[in-house]
Amino acid sequence: MINLSGKRILVTGVATGIGRAVALKVAAAGAKVAGFDVDRTKGTATMAEAGAAATRFWQVDVTDEAAVVRAIDESAQWLGGLDVLLHVAGVIHGVMADIDDLTTDIWTKVIDVNLTGSFLVAREAARIMKRAGRGAIVLTASGAGVTGGSASIPYAPSKGGVHGLTMVLAMHLAKYGIRVNDVCPGKVDTPMVAAGREQVLRHTGRRPAPPLPDGSGSPFLYEGGLSSPDGVAEVYAFLASDMADYVRGSIFTR
Repeated sequence: MINLSGKRILVTGVATGIGRAVALKVAAAGAKVAGFDVDRTKGTATMAEAGAAATRFWQVDVTDEAAVVRAIDESAQWLGGLDVLLHVAGVIHGVMADIDDLTTDIWTKVIDVNLTGSFLVAREAARIMKRAGRGAIVLTASGAGVTGGSASIPYAPSKGGVHGLTMVLAMHLAKYGIRVNDVCPGKVDTPMVAAGREQVLRHTGRRPAPPLPDGSGSPFLYEGGLSSPDGVAEVYAFLASDMADYVRGSIFTR
């Protein structure tokens, strides 16, 4: 069992999917947990389930710089410091849209949430951790944009950017005692993936097919063989622990 007793942890994207599973996992392991999400109703429900005595929810849009700054200051004060950031919040839009059909609004939304949001949350967490001289930041990238493409044109660049952000932050923040990793989840059964499947249906009139022998298709969105968010949450919990002090780089899950 991973023991996170005494750890003060911020988790983003707690309303559903991997973020929800991560918040529940680290709270169960003994951490004091602040949770962020744009969805107040589901985010509050997650934190209540995690244990009201040692958790608290903030409604935050990670693309809103002022809101991020304010919420991280408030949550760090409530936590009594900040040991770990587990940043999971993300979106996928534009699935199966051809590039000539892809609007700037869709592109900007995905980049703003996935990449700029990661930068803003990591920057503010690092500001607090630097004062303590230690900490751990875990961002969420993907195989999309790192080892392969995506059914969504903006999604892969956004996640590839998160991977690049992780690498450069790891280099810049090591001298302050801050470890930076990213997790690249595989095919996970989450509402975001389900929403992607619905986007495929709207664009093509059919559900995503399993990948072909040549690797083509949409394996990220195919319903077969999806992993549990709970299993992926174990990886985040490990990276939040002192046992991960020697871990560097990206962690891929199935």
